[in-house]
Amino acid sequence: MDAEGASFERDVPVIAALGDPVRRRLYRVVASAPEPIGREDAAQLAGVAVHTAKFHLDKLAKDGLLEIGYRRLSGRTGPGSGRPAKVYRRAAREFAVSLPERQYDLLSRILATAVVEATKAGEAVAPVAVAVARKAGTEHGSSRAAEGSVEEQHTDSDLGTLTDALLPLGYEPRAEGEVLVLHNCPFHKVAQDQTELVCGLNLEFVAGVCDGLGRRSLVPELHPDPDRCCVTVRSASGHVGPSGAGR
Repeated sequence: MDAEGASFERDVPVIAALGDPVRRRLYRVVASAPEPIGREDAAQLAGVAVHTAKFHLDKLAKDGLLEIGYRRLSGRTGPGSGRPAKVYRRAAREFAVSLPERQYDLLSRILATAVVEATKAGEAVAPVAVAVARKAGTEHGSSRAAEGSVEEQHTDSDLGTLTDALLPLGYEPRAEGEVLVLHNCPFHKVAQDQTELVCGLNLEFVAGVCDGLGRRSLVPELHPDPDRCCVTVRSASGHVGPSGAGR
């Protein structure tokens, strides 16, 4: 599974670790400190016992929310200055969980790349964004094809293979006959404000995924619906759209 698809499965347990109020308070203490902080200082600022702080700080570090280092808190160096103490700082790694699942970081990368490329070439941004979205989709599809399908029950059809590729991105694909309906838009909020642009990029991205998977029989189409993603995908032998699509 690539980075886009792995984020939800990876991040949910980590975010859940902050459900404990003491652990959450300690995380905020460390995150707000101007430099790495020792467990004694963290405990004092959080208003908890040192042994309690030690347990929760090490748990946060194990989950990847904090990073551990060592330094002498006395400020002295050389013989007699004591052993370096364990200190904590916020990890550089980012975590994000949204329900329903969204992929705004993916959309922002597509748009940012398009702006840079269009500026360099002296071209309009919109058509460049279309090409960037297609390329991003192709790369995702190629990655999925290279690692093989995870869901064995879906490997018997082109639509099933595409389902496996789109599931990790939060599209919530469901086959309705010969049509794959995407019941969740990963770019929902932005699509509400910039419908034509985002739906166009969504279409190109999904088309790129089909290309990367090597499934040329799949035909992505726009069938706008306020309750789901604007894109549907049919097999070349299937009908035009799902029941009610395009209305």
